[in-house]
Amino acid sequence: MPNPPVPRLARGHDVVSLTHVQTNAPRVALTFDDGPHPTLTPMLLDILAHYRAKATFYVIGQNARRYPEILHRIVAEGHEIGNHSWSHPVLSRLGDASVLREIDRTQEVVWNTVGALPVTMRPPYGAFTHRQMQMLHDQRALTTVVWSVDPEDWRRPGVSVVSQRMVRGARPGAVILAHDIHGPTIRAVPAAIEGIQARGLTAVTMSELLGWGRWGPRGLRYVRAPGTDYQG
Repeated sequence: MPNPPVPRLARGHDVVSLTHVQTNAPRVALTFDDGPHPTLTPMLLDILAHYRAKATFYVIGQNARRYPEILHRIVAEGHEIGNHSWSHPVLSRLGDASVLREIDRTQEVVWNTVGALPVTMRPPYGAFTHRQMQMLHDQRALTTVVWSVDPEDWRRPGVSVVSQRMVRGARPGAVILAHDIHGPTIRAVPAAIEGIQARGLTAVTMSELLGWGRWGPRGLRYVRAPGTDYQG
């Protein structure tokens, strides 16, 4: 049975945008952009499960529509889904109506797939003006999340370099950027999580880092067996 029409988010907070969270709690947010990827995202989910780490997946709407079963697994395993636009344009070059179309189409596909709405948005390339951030908050009650740690994994500097950069920037309240569409990034994640945990930090979702509680619907279960468990 299809979900009812996409609801409007209630404005339960006043956070317009952020790069990190001011907190003394030993927590960081692991965030992954541009997926879901048909093979790499399931591999990443196996790794996260192995280390009992949580993450936020900033999905591109077109990819989310293509791989709904991966969205179900993301949510069922306690992770969060964020909005990363429909087609990955440079949003700062678009007018407000075009920006909202990009955001709304992704909200709709996530809602129709998992029955929950993203509460944060990450602009592709981080390209979003302060005025646009305020507009998005006013019009859609979405917080814009950028990042405080960028390992530049898209440059493919090497597995060890990516993991070292992720660990080096990890501190309470950090928002760590990575991409679940690059194989070397996935291979860097185990060492990154081990290094983060060795610093006494826990990887949580964006909503948990912000103190908003657990994101997503209750009672959702992943009904298809995951792929081969991660073997460290």
